[in-house]
Amino acid sequence: MLRYRHAVRILQNRAYSAGATGNGANSGGNTPDDDKHPIRRTLRLLGNDMRKVKEFFVPKDPNPEESRERALTQTKFKFEGETGGNSSRPDEFQTHCDVLIIGGGGIGSSIAYFLKEKARDGLNVVVVEKDDTYAQSATRVSVGGLCQQFSLPENIQMSLFAADFLRNAREHFGTEVPLNFTPQGHLMLAGEKDAEGMKYASQLQNELGARNELLTPDRLAARFPWLNTKGIALGCHGLEKEGWFNSWSLLANFRRSAGGHGAHFVDGEVVDFAFHEQPDISVSGDNSSNEGGYDGLDKAVIQLPDGTRRTCKFALCVIAAGASSGKVGRMARIGTGPGMLRVPLPIDARKRYMYAISTQAQNAPGMAMPITIDSNATFIRRDGLGGSYICGRNSDPQVDPNSDNLVVDPQYFDQQIRPALVERVPAFEAATVLDSWAGLYEHNIYDDNGIVGPHPYYHNVYIATGFSGHGIQQSVAVGRAVSELIMDGQFRTIDLSRLSFDRLIVDRPMYELNNVLS
Repeated sequence: MLRYRHAVRILQNRAYSAGATGNGANSGGNTPDDDKHPIRRTLRLLGNDMRKVKEFFVPKDPNPEESRERALTQTKFKFEGETGGNSSRPDEFQTHCDVLIIGGGGIGSSIAYFLKEKARDGLNVVVVEKDDTYAQSATRVSVGGLCQQFSLPENIQMSLFAADFLRNAREHFGTEVPLNFTPQGHLMLAGEKDAEGMKYASQLQNELGARNELLTPDRLAARFPWLNTKGIALGCHGLEKEGWFNSWSLLANFRRSAGGHGAHFVDGEVVDFAFHEQPDISVSGDNSSNEGGYDGLDKAVIQLPDGTRRTCKFALCVIAAGASSGKVGRMARIGTGPGMLRVPLPIDARKRYMYAISTQAQNAPGMAMPITIDSNATFIRRDGLGGSYICGRNSDPQVDPNSDNLVVDPQYFDQQIRPALVERVPAFEAATVLDSWAGLYEHNIYDDNGIVGPHPYYHNVYIATGFSGHGIQQSVAVGRAVSELIMDGQFRTIDLSRLSFDRLIVDRPMYELNNVLS
């Protein structure tokens, strides 16, 4: 398997560096006699080199007018400081880049943000998003949940990292689009068969820094009088660093900040790849790989909204295309090639219906209501102050995942959602539906968990997808993790090695028993 340092070498030797100028201060003209002194000349060269190193890692301090203009991107989002209409300017198409990110949703935009936040002008980052309106994205059907009630240490740590990051959002984003975080926690309910697993998971969560409490049915009824505890053996209630936030705002902040630091967002779809034979590379551990027969990914073919196709040559590529990640993987021969490439990227689309409902019942849940997730995966949370709520069901096999049809089934709420809500919260019996919408999110059909890290065959491909309904809350930590792999060659903040693509090849699934939605 190729080592990470090869990817770093690619960035160091990128093609357009050939046009760099020399280090000498007067390389093009006559040199004064004083400058011929060997010590002065050496110090001058060292000073120039140190200045270039500083410029690579430390951003230049733009004047306020330049800063305000650079903070705007070519998207539909409105930010503080914009006036009238969309005043942003479209980027010039980048024919070459250091890092190409396929997918501009929460995870892809987060990766772009962390790369540019660290490298600024040192990396040319391009993000390709096929749905600039996000009409089919997972963000559209996100409930915005932030929760540490997972069963795997990696997912717990990522959510804790996100909680700390969001708490200090203004420091990271500056004058950010408000995230509107509501710290009312999550209430996970378990039946008899899942109670023991909930106890183990709660203990692990608290050991890693989360804070939640286990509640018996009697304590649940006393704490939440609107809740019917029939069929519930145990509940887990988050006390700190849990609640919900505005998913659109987080995505907008990532895009605005990444664009302000120089990332290029392209409205288009990757429809193919160009391959480049590299005889100097061989892949160890793959019996089907012959010496001198390695074909690496070299360029992406991008179809623009007007139908034209352009190519973008990249040093590194990140597949973060959400529900389309499996399709992108197949274009890169992942799942259709020999050897390691026989193993597909196991990502399918799942459809989620969301509903805005209202009730004025006296015994309806009030301001202190947490996001409540029933044992049958039905969820509900408060929305504002006027008796409004957001609800739905996660990963329902009865919902057709056909991506061409995002029309909400008019019978689904009364047949599936309302009975489950009324059984758990009787006050919703007379609730009325105010609005409904549908969207897609990616689902890892292998083990319902995220895939993060390098592809074991391609030396310049990274993967960040498959979070199966909890991607927006993990997007912060995943963006940081992938940026660390690219910039440092290893995970530094949270070790996500067990979530790599390698587990698919050796058939060691990382099952997440608590698929907490976000």
